[in-house]
Amino acid sequence: MNELTVRVPFAEDHDRLDELLETYRRWKRSDFARAKAAFKEFKFGLQRHIIWEERILFPRFEEKTGMRDVGPTAVMRAEHRQIGACLEALHEKVRKQDPESEAEEARLLELLTAHNQKEENILYPAIDQLLTPVEQATVHQEMADLPAEAYQTCCGHSVGVAGTHA
Repeated sequence: MNELTVRVPFAEDHDRLDELLETYRRWKRSDFARAKAAFKEFKFGLQRHIIWEERILFPRFEEKTGMRDVGPTAVMRAEHRQIGACLEALHEKVRKQDPESEAEEARLLELLTAHNQKEENILYPAIDQLLTPVEQATVHQEMADLPAEAYQTCCGHSVGVAGTHA
């Protein structure tokens, strides 16, 4: 059986989200419906990823290290707020079907690139060292159990799978 880690699935999710954003960028001027679908999946996926970290992963790190309001998770949470603001700025462009979103995309990509590198190179490996195999398994189960309503939000509303927001 493969050893469970935090680093691998979280890094793979970063890559998946990067590809969805790139799909939006690729199609926004030629097939907006396709671009919008990719953006919606990106938005929900990024929101889920942040919730996984803030509700499931970071509290474990903080409990193990005693670093609650300082240290890497405090920095990551602050960056999550910045990322969220950029995500909403881009979302507003998508909502208006405005493909002139290069500035919003560039800012979001800049933040995500630096943020993801810190997580993948520093935080995730540290968490992998701190958690026991049982704790790792619990993290994975809690990630799988997170209800869609927790992250499928758009325009301030919870959106079902067939929702029309975005």
